[in-house]
Amino acid sequence: MKQPWINKPKTDIPFILFPQFFVLGIVFFCQDFLKEAEEKYSFFTWLLLIVFIDVAHVYATLFKTYFVKEEFVKRKKLLLVLPLFCFLVGFLLFLFGAKTFWSVLAYVAVFHFIRQQYGFMRLYSRNEIKTKWTVFLDNLFIYTATGYPMIFWFMNPSRKFTWFVEDEFFSYQNPLLLQFFTWCYFLIVGFYAVRTVYFFIKTKYFNIPKNAIIIGTILSWYFGIVYFNNDLVFTLLNVVSHGIPYMALIYFNQRNNHHSFQIPKLSSFLGILFYIGMLLLFAFTEEYLWEILVWNEHFSFNQSVDSLVKWQILLVPLLTVPQFTHYILDGYIWKSRK
Repeated sequence: MKQPWINKPKTDIPFILFPQFFVLGIVFFCQDFLKEAEEKYSFFTWLLLIVFIDVAHVYATLFKTYFVKEEFVKRKKLLLVLPLFCFLVGFLLFLFGAKTFWSVLAYVAVFHFIRQQYGFMRLYSRNEIKTKWTVFLDNLFIYTATGYPMIFWFMNPSRKFTWFVEDEFFSYQNPLLLQFFTWCYFLIVGFYAVRTVYFFIKTKYFNIPKNAIIIGTILSWYFGIVYFNNDLVFTLLNVVSHGIPYMALIYFNQRNNHHSFQIPKLSSFLGILFYIGMLLLFAFTEEYLWEILVWNEHFSFNQSVDSLVKWQILLVPLLTVPQFTHYILDGYIWKSRK
């Protein structure tokens, strides 16, 4: 059986599979530097990780929806109504307070991040012979890899990082229950390892991309959330492992489809610059608006912020529309009957 690459090995490996392992390597070989960098967390670190990767990947969805005539016509109602729906939901949530708003958005974001790993796992297992048992086990492995670290986070309020804001997640401390979940986690991970080795010996076949996704998810989520208690380490593992593969997936998918709006071929240097440049432009524009209208952390516009505080009930839900829409829309655009 051939390896089920999404595009081809020389692009899947560096852009979809390798980012998780690359960041893990940085984390382990540069621990002292990262501890010092966490305290400083420079403007350029924020610009690269948050703006140019995390925020930028949100706008990659445009290249599979709004920028594709065929896709827009097919999903016209959804694509027109969903942003308005997200704004109204955000506005209603903000009426209950900023904490409620960011807490709900954080849970939606976590679900989206988990489902992306599940989606990649499903894509890379598409050629395998499936039974109810094998599908159940694959789902068990990927959801264990992502679910246990989040349970650990919910039960450990001492984490030094947040998804969006402080105290955004429900917290429940029960050492005995957490110990039970921990034993279950390691038993399932161990079972995955034994089962994978067994089937490799039996069939002489090893699904490289599928297992790379599962192993990379296990390692990056465990070390990013459970093992290390470091904001910069969490951001690196969370943002890079999620954002870069997603942007690559959109590019490969659209490059291989013949639409009215066609991204230039991957072999075209100008095509790559166009795609990346558009994402960076959208991301920087959005984050600049956040800075001057809401956060005021990296640019100084005190007078503007003071005068706009009363408008945050509208500004915050409005500025989160691209992000909120991306979270929900991503659940529709990858569904296939195959």
